[in-house]
Amino acid sequence: MSPSRARSRVAVVLTSAVLAVVATPAIASAHVTVSSTDAAPGGYGKLTFRVPNESDTASTVALRIQVPEESALASLRAQPVPGWTVTLTTAQLDEPLEAHGSEITEYVSVVEFRADEGGGIAPGEFQEFALSGGAFPEDVEQLTFPAVQTYSDGSESAWIEPTVDGQAEPERPAPVLSLTAAAADAPAADAPAAQAEPAAAEDDGGSRTATAALVVAIAGLVAGLAGLGLGWSARRRTVAP
Repeated sequence: MSPSRARSRVAVVLTSAVLAVVATPAIASAHVTVSSTDAAPGGYGKLTFRVPNESDTASTVALRIQVPEESALASLRAQPVPGWTVTLTTAQLDEPLEAHGSEITEYVSVVEFRADEGGGIAPGEFQEFALSGGAFPEDVEQLTFPAVQTYSDGSESAWIEPTVDGQAEPERPAPVLSLTAAAADAPAADAPAAQAEPAAAEDDGGSRTATAALVVAIAGLVAGLAGLGLGWSARRRTVAP
C-alpha cells in the first residue's frame, strides 16, 4: 500500500471517530423522556416530559401522552404552557381506584398538548410539558407513558415501543418514569427548599464534566491526526537521498 493511501485510510478512520464522539450525545438526547424529582410510590408528584424536535424542516405542533390503565392515577392535572392548548381525555377503569376514602371509576387516559396556529417547537429546539398527579402505585417501580409527537408537515414520531431489560433499546422507546429514582432524588419532607439547590449545581457540574471530556476526546483525535502527518513527513525526509 502506498504511503498516500495509508494516510488517507487513517485520516478517514480518525475523522469518523471524531464524528461519532460529537454525534453520540445528540442521538442520546433526541428521545421524548419523562422525569420527576418527587414522584415516589404512594405519593404525589410532578412529571416533566421533555420533547426535542428531531426534524430539520418541520416544527413539533402536538404531543399526545397516553396513560395506560396500569399507570392510571386518581388525580392528574396539566400545567398550562403559553402558546399551547391542553386537552384531557378520560376513560373508565376496569378496576376502580381509591383516593381519600372515595372510589375513582374513571381516570385521565390521554393528555394532548397542541400548539397554537403558527407556533410549536422549531427545529433545533425543545419544550418541556409538566403534569402533576398521584397517588402513584406502591407496588411498581416504573410507569410507562407512550407518546406520539406530531410535526407541522403531518408526520409523526410514535414513542411507544417498550424497553425490555437485557435487550437493546428500541428505536422509539416509550417514556418510562422510574419511581424509585424519583424517591431517592426527592429532598426530605422536613428539609427547607434551599437544601434542594446543591442537586442542581451537581447536575451543572456533571454537564461541564461531560463537555470537558468531549473536548479532550476531540482534541486527542485531532492531535493524533496531526501526529500522523508529521510522522509521514519525517519518514519521507529520512528515506530521501
